[in-house]
Amino acid sequence: MKALLGGIGIGLVFLIFWLVLLSTGREIGGDKREPSTEQVTATSGLPQLVHAIDLSGPFSFAGKELPLDNFDVRERLDLELMRNAYFHRNTLLLLKRQPRYFPTIERILREEGVPDDLKYLAAAESTLTEAVSPAGAKGVWQFMAPTGRAFGLRIDAEVDERFHLEKSTRAAAAYLKDYYRQFGDWHKVAAAYNMGGPNLSKWLERQRAEELYDLDINAETMQYLFRIVALKSIMEDPAAFGYHLEAGQTYPGLDDYRTVVVDTTITNLGDFALRQGTTYRLLKRYNPWLITGQLTVPAGTTMEIRIPNGANR
Repeated sequence: MKALLGGIGIGLVFLIFWLVLLSTGREIGGDKREPSTEQVTATSGLPQLVHAIDLSGPFSFAGKELPLDNFDVRERLDLELMRNAYFHRNTLLLLKRQPRYFPTIERILREEGVPDDLKYLAAAESTLTEAVSPAGAKGVWQFMAPTGRAFGLRIDAEVDERFHLEKSTRAAAAYLKDYYRQFGDWHKVAAAYNMGGPNLSKWLERQRAEELYDLDINAETMQYLFRIVALKSIMEDPAAFGYHLEAGQTYPGLDDYRTVVVDTTITNLGDFALRQGTTYRLLKRYNPWLITGQLTVPAGTTMEIRIPNGANR
Protein backbone atom coordinates (compact mmCIF):
# COMPACT_ATOMS: atom_id res chain seq x y z
CA MET A 1 0.00 0.00 0.00
CA LYS A 2 2.83 2.41 0.90
CA ALA A 3 4.48 1.72 -2.44
CA LEU A 4 1.19 2.34 -4.24
CA LEU A 5 0.65 5.66 -2.48
CA GLY A 6 4.21 6.64 -3.26
CA GLY A 7 3.65 5.91 -6.95
CA ILE A 8 0.43 7.92 -6.98
CA GLY A 9 2.25 10.84 -5.35
CA ILE A 10 4.98 10.83 -7.96
CA GLY A 11 2.35 10.67 -10.71
CA LEU A 12 0.54 13.69 -9.28
CA VAL A 13 3.77 15.66 -9.25
CA PHE A 14 4.37 14.94 -12.97
CA LEU A 15 0.73 15.77 -13.82
CA ILE A 16 0.93 19.14 -12.06
CA PHE A 17 4.23 19.93 -13.83
CA TRP A 18 2.68 19.07 -17.21
CA LEU A 19 -0.34 21.32 -16.58
CA VAL A 20 1.92 24.21 -15.63
CA LEU A 21 3.86 23.85 -18.91
CA LEU A 22 0.67 23.83 -20.95
CA SER A 23 -0.65 26.92 -19.20
CA THR A 24 2.47 28.86 -20.19
CA GLY A 25 2.30 27.73 -23.82
CA ARG A 26 5.43 25.55 -23.56
CA GLU A 27 5.98 21.89 -24.31
CA ILE A 28 8.63 19.51 -23.19
CA GLY A 29 11.47 19.82 -25.72
CA GLY A 30 11.45 23.60 -26.14
CA ASP A 31 9.47 26.69 -27.08
CA LYS A 32 6.96 25.91 -29.86
CA ARG A 33 5.25 29.29 -30.00
CA GLU A 34 4.91 31.03 -33.36
CA PRO A 35 7.97 33.22 -34.08
CA SER A 36 7.51 36.98 -34.03
CA THR A 37 7.53 39.13 -37.19
CA GLU A 38 11.02 40.27 -36.26
CA GLN A 39 12.24 36.67 -36.05
CA VAL A 40 10.74 35.83 -39.47
CA THR A 41 12.39 38.85 -41.08
CA ALA A 42 15.77 38.06 -39.58
CA THR A 43 15.93 34.34 -40.37
CA SER A 44 13.79 33.53 -43.42
CA GLY A 45 14.69 33.73 -47.11
CA LEU A 46 17.97 33.19 -48.96
CA PRO A 47 21.15 34.50 -47.32
CA GLN A 48 21.75 37.27 -49.82
CA LEU A 49 21.18 40.95 -50.40
CA VAL A 50 20.42 41.83 -54.02
CA HIS A 51 20.09 45.41 -55.26
CA ALA A 52 18.93 46.74 -58.60
CA ILE A 53 21.84 48.17 -60.62
CA ASP A 54 22.30 51.93 -60.63
CA LEU A 55 21.44 53.23 -64.11
CA SER A 56 22.07 56.90 -63.39
CA GLY A 57 25.08 56.73 -65.69
CA PRO A 58 26.55 58.06 -67.78
CA PHE A 59 27.36 54.97 -69.82
CA SER A 60 29.45 55.44 -72.94
CA PHE A 61 31.30 53.55 -75.64
CA ALA A 62 34.15 54.98 -77.74
CA GLY A 63 33.45 58.53 -76.56
CA LYS A 64 29.72 58.52 -77.27
CA GLU A 65 27.12 58.24 -74.51
CA LEU A 66 24.19 55.86 -74.69
CA PRO A 67 20.83 57.70 -74.86
CA LEU A 68 19.51 56.62 -71.46
CA ASP A 69 16.51 58.94 -71.78
CA ASN A 70 15.17 56.25 -74.13
CA PHE A 71 13.37 53.69 -71.91
CA ASP A 72 14.13 50.87 -74.35
CA VAL A 73 17.85 51.64 -74.26
CA ARG A 74 17.79 51.74 -70.44
CA GLU A 75 16.05 48.38 -70.22
CA ARG A 76 18.37 46.67 -72.70
CA LEU A 77 21.41 48.00 -70.87
CA ASP A 78 19.91 46.96 -67.53
CA LEU A 79 19.46 43.42 -68.86
CA GLU A 80 23.13 43.08 -69.87
CA LEU A 81 24.40 44.64 -66.65
CA MET A 82 22.38 42.14 -64.60
CA ARG A 83 23.24 39.25 -66.90
CA ASN A 84 26.98 39.84 -66.55
CA ALA A 85 27.13 41.15 -62.97
CA TYR A 86 25.40 37.98 -61.75
CA PHE A 87 27.20 35.60 -64.10
CA HIS A 88 29.84 35.21 -61.44
CA ARG A 89 32.16 32.55 -62.86
CA ASN A 90 32.34 34.11 -66.30
CA THR A 91 32.86 37.66 -65.04
CA LEU A 92 35.43 36.63 -62.44
CA LEU A 93 37.42 34.79 -65.13
CA LEU A 94 37.35 37.92 -67.30
CA LEU A 95 38.77 39.96 -64.43
CA LYS A 96 41.48 37.37 -63.85
CA ARG A 97 42.45 37.24 -67.55
CA GLN A 98 42.38 41.00 -68.09
CA PRO A 99 46.07 41.59 -67.09
CA ARG A 100 47.19 38.86 -69.49
CA TYR A 101 45.43 40.16 -72.60
CA PHE A 102 44.56 43.83 -72.24
CA PRO A 103 48.07 45.37 -72.16
CA THR A 104 48.88 43.90 -75.59
CA ILE A 105 45.45 44.73 -77.03
CA GLU A 106 45.55 48.29 -75.65
CA ARG A 107 49.00 48.92 -77.12
CA ILE A 108 48.06 47.72 -80.59
CA LEU A 109 44.72 49.56 -80.68
CA ARG A 110 46.56 52.74 -79.66
CA GLU A 111 49.19 52.24 -82.37
CA GLU A 112 46.46 51.59 -84.95
CA GLY A 113 44.35 54.60 -83.97
CA VAL A 114 41.38 52.59 -82.72
CA PRO A 115 39.49 53.70 -79.56
CA ASP A 116 40.57 51.87 -76.42
CA ASP A 117 36.99 50.81 -75.66
CA LEU A 118 37.13 48.36 -78.57
CA LYS A 119 39.10 46.03 -76.28
CA TYR A 120 35.79 45.23 -74.58
CA LEU A 121 34.55 43.90 -77.91
CA ALA A 122 37.20 41.17 -77.58
CA ALA A 123 35.99 40.49 -74.02
CA ALA A 124 32.42 40.09 -75.28
CA GLU A 125 33.48 37.93 -78.22
CA SER A 126 35.66 35.35 -76.46
CA THR A 127 35.78 36.00 -72.69
CA LEU A 128 39.47 36.70 -73.39
CA THR A 129 40.37 33.15 -74.26
CA GLU A 130 41.36 31.22 -77.37
CA ALA A 131 37.74 30.30 -78.01
CA VAL A 132 36.29 28.25 -80.84
CA SER A 133 32.64 28.89 -81.69
CA PRO A 134 30.20 26.30 -83.08
CA ALA A 135 30.24 28.28 -86.34
CA GLY A 136 34.04 28.03 -86.61
CA ALA A 137 35.07 31.50 -85.42
CA LYS A 138 38.34 31.30 -83.50
CA GLY A 139 40.63 33.25 -81.22
CA VAL A 140 40.24 36.22 -78.92
CA TRP A 141 38.67 38.26 -81.73
CA GLN A 142 36.57 35.35 -83.09
CA PHE A 143 37.52 35.66 -86.75
CA MET A 144 36.00 33.36 -89.32
CA ALA A 145 38.67 31.87 -91.58
CA PRO A 146 37.86 33.86 -94.78
CA THR A 147 37.88 37.17 -92.86
CA GLY A 148 41.12 36.27 -91.09
CA ARG A 149 42.84 35.43 -94.37
CA ALA A 150 41.50 38.63 -95.96
CA PHE A 151 43.28 40.62 -93.27
CA GLY A 152 46.60 38.84 -93.63
CA LEU A 153 46.43 35.97 -91.14
CA ARG A 154 47.98 32.62 -92.01
CA ILE A 155 45.37 29.89 -91.54
CA ASP A 156 46.17 26.37 -92.70
CA ALA A 157 46.56 22.83 -91.39
CA GLU A 158 49.55 23.69 -89.17
CA VAL A 159 49.20 27.37 -88.32
CA ASP A 160 46.19 29.40 -87.28
CA GLU A 161 47.13 33.00 -86.58
CA ARG A 162 43.65 33.75 -85.30
CA PHE A 163 45.22 32.39 -82.09
CA HIS A 164 48.18 34.79 -82.35
CA LEU A 165 47.20 37.67 -80.06
CA GLU A 166 49.36 40.37 -81.67
CA LYS A 167 48.65 39.45 -85.28
CA SER A 168 44.94 38.89 -84.76
CA THR A 169 44.63 42.21 -82.90
CA ARG A 170 46.31 44.02 -85.80
CA ALA A 171 43.88 42.31 -88.15
CA ALA A 172 40.92 43.25 -85.95
CA ALA A 173 42.05 46.88 -85.82
CA ALA A 174 42.22 47.01 -89.63
CA TYR A 175 38.81 45.36 -89.90
CA LEU A 176 37.24 47.79 -87.40
CA LYS A 177 38.74 50.81 -89.18
CA ASP A 178 37.28 49.59 -92.48
CA TYR A 179 33.84 49.55 -90.89
CA TYR A 180 34.37 52.98 -89.34
CA ARG A 181 35.15 54.42 -92.77
CA GLN A 182 31.85 52.94 -93.92
CA PHE A 183 29.56 53.85 -91.01
CA GLY A 184 31.35 56.77 -89.29
CA ASP A 185 30.10 55.63 -85.87
CA TRP A 186 31.82 53.21 -83.49
CA HIS A 187 28.50 52.01 -82.07
CA LYS A 188 27.47 50.86 -85.53
CA VAL A 189 30.95 49.42 -86.06
CA ALA A 190 30.41 47.14 -83.05
CA ALA A 191 27.09 45.94 -84.47
CA ALA A 192 28.67 45.40 -87.90
CA TYR A 193 31.41 43.30 -86.30
CA ASN A 194 28.69 41.07 -84.88
CA MET A 195 26.32 40.73 -87.84
CA GLY A 196 28.42 41.84 -90.81
CA GLY A 197 28.56 45.21 -92.52
CA PRO A 198 26.29 44.35 -95.46
CA ASN A 199 23.58 43.07 -93.11
CA LEU A 200 23.76 46.19 -90.96
CA SER A 201 23.55 48.45 -94.02
CA LYS A 202 20.55 46.50 -95.29
CA TRP A 203 18.62 46.83 -92.03
CA LEU A 204 19.47 50.51 -91.55
CA GLU A 205 18.11 51.22 -95.02
CA ARG A 206 15.10 48.93 -94.78
CA GLN A 207 13.94 50.31 -91.43
CA ARG A 208 14.91 53.93 -92.23
CA ALA A 209 16.96 54.02 -89.01
CA GLU A 210 19.46 56.76 -88.25
CA GLU A 211 20.81 55.28 -85.00
CA LEU A 212 21.73 51.73 -84.07
CA TYR A 213 19.25 51.87 -81.16
CA ASP A 214 16.35 52.39 -83.57
CA LEU A 215 16.83 49.03 -85.27
CA ASP A 216 14.61 46.04 -84.58
CA ILE A 217 16.78 43.11 -85.66
CA ASN A 218 18.00 39.76 -84.33
CA ALA A 219 18.22 39.46 -80.55
CA GLU A 220 21.99 38.84 -80.46
CA THR A 221 22.91 42.01 -82.35
CA MET A 222 20.21 44.00 -80.55
CA GLN A 223 21.99 43.26 -77.27
CA TYR A 224 25.59 43.18 -78.52
CA LEU A 225 26.63 46.77 -77.86
CA PHE A 226 24.88 46.70 -74.49
CA ARG A 227 26.85 43.59 -73.55
CA ILE A 228 30.09 45.39 -74.43
CA VAL A 229 29.12 48.46 -72.38
CA ALA A 230 28.08 46.27 -69.45
CA LEU A 231 31.43 44.47 -69.49
CA LYS A 232 33.24 47.80 -69.70
CA SER A 233 31.35 49.10 -66.66
CA ILE A 234 32.07 45.99 -64.59
CA MET A 235 35.71 45.59 -65.61
CA GLU A 236 36.53 49.26 -65.02
CA ASP A 237 35.07 49.20 -61.49
CA PRO A 238 34.60 45.60 -60.35
CA ALA A 239 34.24 46.53 -56.67
CA ALA A 240 31.09 48.51 -57.48
CA PHE A 241 29.55 45.22 -58.62
CA GLY A 242 30.80 43.17 -55.68
CA TYR A 243 33.93 41.66 -57.25
CA HIS A 244 37.14 41.70 -55.21
CA LEU A 245 40.49 40.30 -56.34
CA GLU A 246 43.56 40.45 -54.16
CA ALA A 247 47.07 40.99 -55.52
CA GLY A 248 48.30 37.81 -57.13
CA GLN A 249 44.83 36.41 -57.85
CA THR A 250 44.82 37.49 -61.50
CA TYR A 251 46.55 35.52 -64.26
CA PRO A 252 50.02 36.82 -65.15
CA GLY A 253 50.95 38.00 -68.62
CA LEU A 254 52.89 35.56 -70.79
CA ASP A 255 55.61 38.11 -71.42
CA ASP A 256 58.75 36.47 -69.97
CA TYR A 257 60.13 34.78 -73.07
CA ARG A 258 62.84 34.88 -75.72
CA THR A 259 62.15 34.73 -79.44
CA VAL A 260 63.67 32.11 -81.72
CA VAL A 261 63.58 32.79 -85.46
CA VAL A 262 63.28 29.61 -87.53
CA ASP A 263 63.82 29.41 -91.28
CA THR A 264 63.50 25.66 -91.80
CA THR A 265 60.67 23.22 -91.29
CA ILE A 266 60.32 21.67 -87.82
CA THR A 267 59.11 18.09 -88.14
CA ASN A 268 58.54 17.51 -84.43
CA LEU A 269 57.74 20.39 -82.11
CA GLY A 270 58.21 18.15 -79.06
CA ASP A 271 61.86 17.61 -79.98
CA PHE A 272 62.22 21.32 -80.77
CA ALA A 273 60.82 22.24 -77.35
CA LEU A 274 63.25 19.95 -75.53
CA ARG A 275 66.21 21.38 -77.46
CA GLN A 276 65.08 24.85 -76.39
CA GLY A 277 64.91 23.83 -72.74
CA THR A 278 61.12 23.84 -72.38
CA THR A 279 58.18 21.46 -72.80
CA TYR A 280 55.72 20.90 -75.62
CA ARG A 281 52.89 22.05 -73.35
CA LEU A 282 54.54 25.39 -72.54
CA LEU A 283 55.59 25.86 -76.15
CA LYS A 284 51.92 25.61 -77.13
CA ARG A 285 50.80 27.93 -74.31
CA TYR A 286 53.17 30.66 -75.52
CA ASN A 287 52.44 29.94 -79.19
CA PRO A 288 48.78 28.84 -79.41
CA TRP A 289 48.83 29.53 -83.15
CA LEU A 290 50.88 26.32 -83.59
CA ILE A 291 47.96 23.93 -83.94
CA THR A 292 49.73 20.64 -84.78
CA GLY A 293 52.96 18.91 -83.80
CA GLN A 294 55.01 20.27 -86.69
CA LEU A 295 55.68 23.55 -88.47
CA THR A 296 56.32 23.95 -92.19
CA VAL A 297 58.36 27.05 -92.98
CA PRO A 298 58.15 27.91 -96.70
CA ALA A 299 61.47 28.54 -98.43
CA GLY A 300 62.64 32.11 -98.15
CA THR A 301 60.44 32.88 -95.12
CA THR A 302 60.92 32.83 -91.35
CA MET A 303 58.68 32.25 -88.34
CA GLU A 304 59.12 33.59 -84.81
CA ILE A 305 58.51 31.22 -81.90
CA ARG A 306 58.42 32.28 -78.26
CA ILE A 307 60.34 30.23 -75.70
CA PRO A 308 59.47 30.80 -72.01
CA ASN A 309 62.31 31.92 -69.78
CA GLY A 310 63.45 30.81 -66.34
CA ALA A 311 60.70 29.97 -63.85
CA ASN A 312 58.13 29.80 -66.65
CA ARG A 313 59.69 26.68 -68.10
